[in-house]
Amino acid sequence: MTTRGGAVLSAAWNWGTLAAAVIVAIIAVELVRRVLRSRLVGDRWSLAGPVVRRCTWPGFATAVVATANAVYTPDMIGPRANGLLQHAFTLLLITCVTWLVIQAAYAVTDVVLDRLLHVQGDRNRRARRIRTQITLVRRISAAVIVIVALGAMLFTFPEVRALGAGLLASAGIAGVVAGIAAQSTLGNMLAGLQLAFSDAIRLDDVVVVENEWGRIEELTLTYVSLRLWDERRLILPVSYFTSNPFENWTRHESRILGSVYLRVDWSVPVEELRAELYRVLRDNPLWDQKDWTLQVTDVTPGGLVELRALMSAADSASAWDLRCDVREHLVTFVREKYPESIPRLRVEMPDRS
Repeated sequence: MTTRGGAVLSAAWNWGTLAAAVIVAIIAVELVRRVLRSRLVGDRWSLAGPVVRRCTWPGFATAVVATANAVYTPDMIGPRANGLLQHAFTLLLITCVTWLVIQAAYAVTDVVLDRLLHVQGDRNRRARRIRTQITLVRRISAAVIVIVALGAMLFTFPEVRALGAGLLASAGIAGVVAGIAAQSTLGNMLAGLQLAFSDAIRLDDVVVVENEWGRIEELTLTYVSLRLWDERRLILPVSYFTSNPFENWTRHESRILGSVYLRVDWSVPVEELRAELYRVLRDNPLWDQKDWTLQVTDVTPGGLVELRALMSAADSASAWDLRCDVREHLVTFVREKYPESIPRLRVEMPDRS
């Protein structure tokens, strides 16, 4: 009886030690979190915010599982359940460490991405290219880490280790079968890498695809999300952009030329209209103060004169709004100042006298 009582006391002591160690680990992680949060005041350490935001829960989980795995002893439970519990600890530890490593990598890259998000002017194009590449690379890295972790978890099972030689022997056949089955997915992944590192499209690029105008909102390994002007989302496979033509309005710079067409009567005073165009552009904050012109570009079969007004803006969104403002102003100007220049059809009646 004394021996049995001593065993019970020993087991209780071991479980108490385990609980105390877990509590200490939680307190230690919480102290680290509070120290990092204090660094957020005054923005003294730019990495503190992403680390706290992404690594808090993975840190708690990893600390608890690692501490429990280190303090746990086989005599705490029966020998039958001991093996299952130790195996469960190993699987949980691999899962938590994988989670923590991925989130830590995302936290480090978040700092770079946040800084690149606010880059304007001539460096904006290069910043968007680097953001696109970092986003894709970290997703690939996360996928590789998860695959390695799954492999490590599988090899904790003795049955899987025993099959290792057979799996390696059939790796060639399995690779061919997997390649055929995943041809489309692998093609999209390679196309995503090609787009990111060839600088064909970048995040926030303005493109025209399938007669739809929008911005690249998300670029993953398998699909591209295009945010259209009316807030719809057009989802296309990455391979679409490597096998189909599309327009990229911000390939080299975000600055763009906008055009406004007017079809008016031959009596329109072009010089007065040109002077009015410059006046309205000069007073409009959307104009970048660089390029503008008004030209007679065509005579339509219906007997109207076609005028084209060109103006430059810093980006496509500003160019669209600027075009609408100029078109509205010129239409009002012609209607109020030169109503005789409003488009009209002429019919000549034969003289019957």
